[in-house]
Amino acid sequence: MSTCPNVVWHAATVTRERREKLHGHGSGIIWFTGLSGSGKSTLAHSVEEKLHQLGCATFVLDGDNVRHGLCSDLGFSREDRSESLRRIGEMAKLFMEAGVLVLTAFISPFRADRERIQQLVGKENFFEVYCCCPIEICEQRDVKGFYKKARQGLIGEFTGVSSPYEAPDSPDLLLNTANTTLEDCVLKVISIQRLSRILPR
Repeated sequence: MSTCPNVVWHAATVTRERREKLHGHGSGIIWFTGLSGSGKSTLAHSVEEKLHQLGCATFVLDGDNVRHGLCSDLGFSREDRSESLRRIGEMAKLFMEAGVLVLTAFISPFRADRERIQQLVGKENFFEVYCCCPIEICEQRDVKGFYKKARQGLIGEFTGVSSPYEAPDSPDLLLNTANTTLEDCVLKVISIQRLSRILPR
């Protein structure tokens, strides 16, 4: 919330509940987390395609895309990453209030940042999907060569190499993306018990 005394939240007459009713389904945030190369973006967009086919209003917030605009002024220090995720959390909340199912694909390596977003939007609205993949496999998939550059010291604070990744303690879904097909991963996400309750029947 703003600390400025002259800023007042305006309550709209068109509520989240009315928007959800118009869309024919509930809204929420599906938060994909995992190492670079673990399949987050591919999976998020594939799940969105499936949800779109089901008639859902959706939007994917992707790491690289957000860095082009909303977070273009931020670097990759721990402080900047936290600020980037704070902004993303606030934006995802606005999409959710618009009655949209939001899918996010960010490494989001620190538990504290993910928990802060969960508290912001409410646990009942936050579906955490951990894309678990051995770093060796992630490096094999790294067409951009980021891991190689990180190991050469050319990229600082790189998650999994020079900066830690803190895996979720109890995600809504843990996917072994090294050994599970994309199709099966999509179906598992759609079948998350809490999430499936808000999807069209």
